[in-house]
Amino acid sequence: MKETAVVILNFNGRKLLETYLPSVVKYSHQAEVIIIDNASTDESILYLKEFYPTLQIVSLDKNLGYAGGYNHGLKFLNNKNFLLLNSDVEVTENWLGPILEFHQSHENVGCIQPKILDWNDKSKFEYAGAAGGFMDKDLFAFCRGRMLSELEVDSGQYDEPLEVFWASGASLFISSAVFNDIGGFDEDFFAHMEEIDLCWRLQNKGYTNYCVPQSSVYHLGGGTLSQHNSHKTYLNFRNNLFIITKNFRGLLFFKISYRMSLDGIAAWRFLFRGEVNNFIAVAKAHFMYYWHLPALLKKRKKCLPKEKVEIKGFVNKSLIYSFFILKIKKYSQFIK
Repeated sequence: MKETAVVILNFNGRKLLETYLPSVVKYSHQAEVIIIDNASTDESILYLKEFYPTLQIVSLDKNLGYAGGYNHGLKFLNNKNFLLLNSDVEVTENWLGPILEFHQSHENVGCIQPKILDWNDKSKFEYAGAAGGFMDKDLFAFCRGRMLSELEVDSGQYDEPLEVFWASGASLFISSAVFNDIGGFDEDFFAHMEEIDLCWRLQNKGYTNYCVPQSSVYHLGGGTLSQHNSHKTYLNFRNNLFIITKNFRGLLFFKISYRMSLDGIAAWRFLFRGEVNNFIAVAKAHFMYYWHLPALLKKRKKCLPKEKVEIKGFVNKSLIYSFFILKIKKYSQFIK
């Protein structure tokens, strides 16, 4: 058994496995490649057994989503380190080396992500992580290389390793000890943004998250749910409120009220564009937030540190105001 496992969570992803798994197997010689299957009903398992008979497969009884799938699947593994990799990611030669070396030479590491580029346009950063995740004063997530939906061309401008607020779940390195110490992912998220919650909880416990751009991968994005899928809209709006409630240290009522008012503006914007399903998704997200609120407040007591800690990767500016009013579309301009 090797110390590190590259762990791919699969759900009805035979076509994705056919496209992206070959690069993972070819370029991940420092690690074992393991598949966790979320009770797929397509021919994923048959494909793996025929073309990759030596790969370990952990089969779950039902689809537990991203959070539950990894939480339950990783319990069957004894590797020291995990690199959680989406099934729609193409890796590059020696992609693992820089991450493993960085982890060995730094203390109190929470998560590490590589530089994530767009598989459809490999000159650009990809939405889900780019060159590391950050948070603005209104607790909107953004990245080096990605402001809202605006993707920058990668010209090496963000190639230095950097402490970040959050690392992308599309390609996320974490040791098994740290993963267990933090309690894994919050399964109430099911999918989307659970890695931001994980990374915030890690910071609250004194760990530090990084992007190591010397490692790079290409992410398709939307391999399970497209950016325009209303269920994804629902999960993103709901889960963002979950994250704030659990982890924000401050006047929660005012922060949530302000954030929900911004959500309302976004919902009406969806409606004016004729995206009725997305309008309903935001309303549903708010309703389900209230439904989960008692449980979230209990989690909040466990998540918040007793003493104030410095949160890295927090930018005390408004992303929405800068993007739409000041027309700032690049990370480097935003943080000045």
